[in-house]
Amino acid sequence: MAYVVTAKWTVKPGEQEAVATALEALTTASRAEPGNLMYVAHRDPQDPQVFFLYEQYTDEAAFQAHTASEHFQRYVAADALPRLTDRERHFYTTWEF
Repeated sequence: MAYVVTAKWTVKPGEQEAVATALEALTTASRAEPGNLMYVAHRDPQDPQVFFLYEQYTDEAAFQAHTASEHFQRYVAADALPRLTDRERHFYTTWEF
């Protein structure tokens, strides 16, 4: 069973490219984490101010390690989050049947 996180970010006008740049760096670093199974950033083709993130980790502890990482603190907490108007996150586990 994997621990899954989805996030939808809506960016302030004029901040889209700065957030896209932060997400590019974040994605590369996140995929290198030992507990990361998948990290995919998406951008809405109809509304370039909306980003969708899909993440899978080995467990919740791996996700917590991700949020405590230097790259998360730099690219998300310090850079991207102040540029957002809205942030939604949802948490799941994969279902093996």
